[in-house]
Amino acid sequence: MTDIPQIKSIIQLFRPDLSLAAGICVIVGEIVALGNIPPIMDMFLGFAVGFFISSSTLILNDYFDLETDKINAPDRPLPSGLVKPSHVIILSAITAIIGLFAALSINLLALGVAIIFWIIGFLYNWKLKRTGLLGNLIVSSSVAITFIFGGIVVENPWNTMVWCFSAIAFFIDLGEEIGADALDMEGDKEINSQSIALKIGQNAAFQITAIIFAVVVLISFIPLILGGMGLNYLIMIIFMDIIIVFSTFKVLKSDNQKDKRKYLRWIYLGATLGLLGFIIGQIFA
Repeated sequence: MTDIPQIKSIIQLFRPDLSLAAGICVIVGEIVALGNIPPIMDMFLGFAVGFFISSSTLILNDYFDLETDKINAPDRPLPSGLVKPSHVIILSAITAIIGLFAALSINLLALGVAIIFWIIGFLYNWKLKRTGLLGNLIVSSSVAITFIFGGIVVENPWNTMVWCFSAIAFFIDLGEEIGADALDMEGDKEINSQSIALKIGQNAAFQITAIIFAVVVLISFIPLILGGMGLNYLIMIIFMDIIIVFSTFKVLKSDNQKDKRKYLRWIYLGATLGLLGFIIGQIFA
């Protein structure tokens, strides 16, 4: 019988905050592209693709990051010995199959995009993570595509507002990726990573992160300027931007590495909560 610690470890492999965020972003993309609440089945299938494809690549990330996690995150399920490598591979395959089946249930274009980004995720985990900025850009693009994928689900992927949301997500994740690399320098040295932090130093990497987050705050107002969004979006952006500014300030000023990691995570969670609030606001508008 599977014990409770192992169940918790399996859940931890999914990184629920990131997987849920991916599913939520797809639904937001559907709402923005459609200009209304999409059919329940569209939301269900879109969320399933975002959640399970993201889960599959995140789970696989633990497999390929085993050696660096022994240094950077020894409490993770694999380096702690609570989960076996073979179990990780099986779980990644199962989640990928579920996600691809959900994509096939939408249309062939959705399936093609899901396959492409799963392959990109695999290549990133296997080799491309060590490339530094290129790896950061790949991950950020994979996050940004979730909104466009939402547009694909409702057959309106070229909607301008969808691409605005996608751009905001791209830069949020890019800043978070560069900042996270700055916190993982010791483990990254072991795999000869070409991360920005290892090239120019941790402090400089955090300064770049802060600049990117400043760009996020600026471009977050573009949908309002273009007249494509209303009060519900304004509330979401104010909430998100306050968290970004506050957390970025804390990252720059804190001397504690754990605190820096915590505040970087706040930015991601703040954006996710903002999007969730946006969905709720649209439903009850």
